[in-house]
Amino acid sequence: MENSQFAGTKLALFIGGKLLVIRRDNDPDIPWPNHLDLPGGGRECGESAADCVLRETHEEVGLRLDRKQLVYESAYDRPIGPMVFFAAHLPQDTVADIVFGNEGQGWMLMSPEDYANHPEAVPHFREQITKYLGSR
Repeated sequence: MENSQFAGTKLALFIGGKLLVIRRDNDPDIPWPNHLDLPGGGRECGESAADCVLRETHEEVGLRLDRKQLVYESAYDRPIGPMVFFAAHLPQDTVADIVFGNEGQGWMLMSPEDYANHPEAVPHFREQITKYLGSR
């Protein structure tokens, strides 16, 4: 997916077995206001999918991941265009390094199964989490 066209990326970031989740802003002008989101966002300046998800993760939660830590990649379509979904697993002590950015209301850790079944989770990310869990 490195050289393909895509609109944005998302990351299922597991910290010690729990999924890092961001509560979206409660602004009616954004998609899925007040829903449970995952790190990621839109592509900038022709960057690769991996570079996009790594940059967005750093901006949103302060964590700098390496490409080698991305253990899963899957493309899927959305009305805004093709998207790329990644997964990464970090040790539990990484939680101390999280620095929440300026997008969203806050962050939390939850089991991936709880996220996949949560009524406030963004539906297409619930689907991607379920697909990833089924691939393991």
